[in-house]
Amino acid sequence: MDVEYTGRQTTITKKLKVMVEAGLERVVKVVGKSGSAHVILATEKYRHSAEITVKTRNYKLVALCEGTEMQVALHDALAKIEQQAIRQKKKTTTIKRHPKVGIKGPASRLGDGVSEPEPVKVTAVKAAVKNSVGRKAVPMLVHSFPSQTPVLEPHVVRSVDAVALRPMSLDEAVKEAEFRDRDVFVFRDHTGKAMVLHRTRDGKMELIEIP
Repeated sequence: MDVEYTGRQTTITKKLKVMVEAGLERVVKVVGKSGSAHVILATEKYRHSAEITVKTRNYKLVALCEGTEMQVALHDALAKIEQQAIRQKKKTTTIKRHPKVGIKGPASRLGDGVSEPEPVKVTAVKAAVKNSVGRKAVPMLVHSFPSQTPVLEPHVVRSVDAVALRPMSLDEAVKEAEFRDRDVFVFRDHTGKAMVLHRTRDGKMELIEIP
């Protein structure tokens, strides 16, 4: 996979490139070698951000993380892009394995080139029904088990991006959580009270006050 680097007010060292190559190797195992990646590392005052974009033939993955250190932000961005690749791979696999609806029997060709299904012979069915006349029906219990898609074992990654480094109001915390694209965001208000913002499945932000 071709990798392009862009540094904004920061120097891309050999150590950072080794981290990127090691992280993208895990992504390549999921999405394949065909594709490209663009890594943008930026520093603004005390905030370090890492943005990784992976493009393949079928889809595009983007991960943006921030931290107090560049290595932390890059580590979180690589973990996030790997999770996105796994979810996309599972989604594509599920679609490909979806069973086809309707089964057609052998067709006979008409004069105008249009095929028409042949009638199904029911002789064997009628014979079975005839033989079963006079026999006592035996109740049967059929169990149907839904197919289960194997789930990859979850792994825990360290994230500094979900915690605010300074006190902020509720409005500021909501905007910061949206900017960082976090479903869970921990912050303290100006009185020092700890609070947690949680995005529910319907997209609403839920405020949890820690006693």
